[in-house]
Amino acid sequence: MRPEIHWLLHFCLENQRLTESQVLGMVSNLAPSTDVHAGAKLLANSGWITDTAFLDSAIEASIKNTQDGFELPVLPGLSSAGSHSNVEGFPDFLTFNQLNDDDLRAAIRSLFTQCQKIGASDLHLTGGARPRIRHHRRIVYLSNAPLTDALARRINYLSLTPEQRQRFETDWDLDYALTVDDETAGFKMRFRANLMEQKKGISGVYRIVANHLMSLEQLGFPNADNIRKLLNYHNGIILVTGPVGSGKTTTLASLVNELNQTRKNHIITVEDPIEVMQHSVNSIVTQLQVGKHTESFKSALKSALREDPDIIVIGEMRDLETIEMAVTAAETGHLVIATMHTRDAASTLNRMLDVFPPSQQNQIRAMTAGSLRGIVCQRLIPSVDDEVVLACELLVNTTAVANIIRDAKETGLENAMQSGKQLGMLTMNDSVQALLDQGKITAEVAAENMFNAESNA
Repeated sequence: MRPEIHWLLHFCLENQRLTESQVLGMVSNLAPSTDVHAGAKLLANSGWITDTAFLDSAIEASIKNTQDGFELPVLPGLSSAGSHSNVEGFPDFLTFNQLNDDDLRAAIRSLFTQCQKIGASDLHLTGGARPRIRHHRRIVYLSNAPLTDALARRINYLSLTPEQRQRFETDWDLDYALTVDDETAGFKMRFRANLMEQKKGISGVYRIVANHLMSLEQLGFPNADNIRKLLNYHNGIILVTGPVGSGKTTTLASLVNELNQTRKNHIITVEDPIEVMQHSVNSIVTQLQVGKHTESFKSALKSALREDPDIIVIGEMRDLETIEMAVTAAETGHLVIATMHTRDAASTLNRMLDVFPPSQQNQIRAMTAGSLRGIVCQRLIPSVDDEVVLACELLVNTTAVANIIRDAKETGLENAMQSGKQLGMLTMNDSVQALLDQGKITAEVAAENMFNAESNA
C-alpha cells in the first residue's frame, strides 16, 4: 500500500468518517499500486464518505505527510508504525546499525545494485526521514522507519575520500561522482551524488545511471533516424533539452556512443560530473570533469579548442560565456552537442539568446541561425502500466527556422514545425497525441503535457 493511501485511511478513521472494519476492508482489498486520488474516488463512489471537501483536504494532507517523510501511523490490518516495511529486493535498513564498515559497504552496494536493477532514477538517504527512491517519477519508501542522523551520516560518509569529507564539512554541500565497484561480483557503477546539511541532519541524493549504453530506439525515440541525421554534420550545434529528470544525460550518452561507433573523430566531453564512461572505439573520446580535470565549463571549452577536437559535448550550457563559446565553436568548424534545462524548442532558443545583452542580440541571432542544426526536447511522462514513456519534440533548422531565429519571431516556430513534418520535425503536442492514440498514456496525462495546457497552467 502506498503511504499516501495509508495516511488517507488514517485521517478518515481519526475523523470518524470510516469505521475500523471499513478501514480493514480497504486495507485488505486495495491493490498495492492504487494512488490516493483513486482511493478517495473509491470511498466517494461507495457512499462511505460523501463530504468531498473533507476528502480533498485529506488528500492534500496525506500527500504532504508523505513528502515530509513522517512515520506512518497504525492502521487496522497493518503492522505497527514502528515496524519496518521493506520493498522487495532491498536490504533491511534496521540491520544497518549492527554492521561493521565492510559489511555496511556491501549492503550499500546491494542497495545501489537494486536501484539500478529496477530502473530507479534517484536514491535519497536523509537523516530524520525514511529512505526512499524515485521510481518512474514517484517517491517510493524503502522502510517505514526514518534513518537517524547518525546512521544517515555514517552511510553517506562511507563513500567519501578524506578530501571530500573535509570539503563537505567546510562548505556543508558537496557534488561529486561516486564509483561503486566490486571486481568479484563483476560490476562497476557510477552515480552523481549530492550531500547537504538540512534541519534534521545530513541528506544524500544519488542519481542512478544506467549500467549500459542504449540506442535511441531503446530510449523510446519514435523518430530516432531523424535525430541520427543531425549527427551527420561536421559542424554546428545540436541541443538536447528537457526538464530535470527527463533523461537528457542518457540521451547525450547515446548520441556520443553513436558518434564513437560510426566516426573516426576526436570527441571531447565536458561534464559535471562524468556519469557515463565512454570508451574509445572508432573515435578517440576524452572526458573532462568540472572541478576535477578543469575549473569550469568556460575554461574547459577554451582549452578544448586547442586540443584538436572534431566534436565537443557540453554537459550543460548554463551561462553566457559557455553559450557564447559553444556557438563560436560551432561556427568555426566543430560539431557541438549540449544540454539545457528547457521545455520546448521555443523556450530553448529564448533561454539561449536572451542571456546576451541587447548590443549583441543581432550578432548572436545571426550566428545561431547559421550554426544551429537541431533541437531535441524530451520529457518522461507516466504511462498506463505505472511506468514512464518518452515524449519528444524535434526542431530541424531550415531556411524558415533560420529566418525566425534571425528576426526574433520565435512565436512562428510552431507553424514552421508543422510545415516541416516531411523533414522529420515533430512537435511535443503531436508526440503526446501519438502516445495517447497508441494507448500508452491516459487522456488526463495527455492533457497535462500538451503545450497549451501547460502554458495556461
